[in-house]
Amino acid sequence: MIEPTTNTALPRPGQPEREQLAAASKAFEAIFIRQMLSAARKTDFGDPLLGGQALDTFRQMQDDRFADIAAESGAFGLARIIEAQLAMHLPQLPPAVPSKGI
Repeated sequence: MIEPTTNTALPRPGQPEREQLAAASKAFEAIFIRQMLSAARKTDFGDPLLGGQALDTFRQMQDDRFADIAAESGAFGLARIIEAQLAMHLPQLPPAVPSKGI
């Protein structure tokens, strides 16, 4: 089995917490969509006319790419909801103090 790769940005040390949370939420959404597509592909409608390992590999790569695109674009909206729920647990930043120009 080919390990899934993702183009969805993963959280990196040094990023602000909210950006890390957004990246992690998108990565989770991509994983969720990938798992959903994998489960859907396991359905069996009889012997396919065309198939084999090459077709299975192609479909897995196609599903991985679709999952990455869907998560990055927010098509399913899971990342936005996850981020909003988890953001409530982030420490609140103090309000910005307006600077006085000289």
